[in-house]
Amino acid sequence: MLDTVPYLGETLHRWRIGRSTFFASPERGARLMNWNLALADGSVRDVIHWPELTTLDGFSGVRGGNPILFPFNGRSFDAGEITFWRDADGVRRPMPMHGLARQGRFAVVRADASGFTASFQPDANAREAYPFDYEFTVGYRFAPAALTCEYVLKNHGSRPLPWSAGHHFYFTAPWEPGRGRDDYRLSVPGTRRLRQDKQGRLVPGPDLPSSDSLARPEWIDTFHLGLTAPTATLAPNGPDRAGAIEVTIGLDKKTPPAPDTAFVTWSASPEAPFYCIEPWMGPPNAPETGVGLHLVPPGKSQSFVVEVALAS
Repeated sequence: MLDTVPYLGETLHRWRIGRSTFFASPERGARLMNWNLALADGSVRDVIHWPELTTLDGFSGVRGGNPILFPFNGRSFDAGEITFWRDADGVRRPMPMHGLARQGRFAVVRADASGFTASFQPDANAREAYPFDYEFTVGYRFAPAALTCEYVLKNHGSRPLPWSAGHHFYFTAPWEPGRGRDDYRLSVPGTRRLRQDKQGRLVPGPDLPSSDSLARPEWIDTFHLGLTAPTATLAPNGPDRAGAIEVTIGLDKKTPPAPDTAFVTWSASPEAPFYCIEPWMGPPNAPETGVGLHLVPPGKSQSFVVEVALAS
């Protein structure tokens, strides 16, 4: 069921599907804000975290929901200087942290009982930073214990269109009363771990196993590439996986994604009420390093699909 609710002077879309409720502001950055789940004992579990706010000022930078990272994720650099990138013609252009979409406006293309699709409406600053003829849409489909999000980038111009987009899911963790991060286990099937230095270069990251305690500090701010499987998992310790969070890149859960596809693991602090598992098309600064950079040929389109599901 789709309806609307007032929120700090604006209107949010709300979907109730089975035991799940999803809140989103499609016009403000195509932002999924919260996903919560009604439990059998009458309590509610926040799957995707959204903090208590008193104002919508600074909405794009709120640490919660799922900010849309487009056209480039993370920090972009040009010759060691942050918030710039250089296009194929050699022109230096601005590029904010995580790109243009999370602070941008979108037009609703579809809003029905299953979810929504919204189309990015670039303003003058976005056109200066990314001066191409394109259409970028974000499409969500919601299910009783899952969501799917698809990015589609269509190139209407005559030049190849560079991009390396991603998601920034803020998952509530821990989600059980009285638990801490050491009661959960994070599993990311990467074979290469990287980080980014202060000049934007990719450098070797920590030596991590594919699965370990969520409390391990080395997980934070690490890029995991060379994925041997498309799914990262956050689960309580022990054999019972019910309620575990599974983040999958693509719709084929058996085939690994392209080698430069990345999961990013991050949190603001050991005490933060959230943990981010972020599926990206590639690591940050893709225009400069070329790692994870994708090109959409003229007249063509590309998509990037992610599923988040709760294990039963």
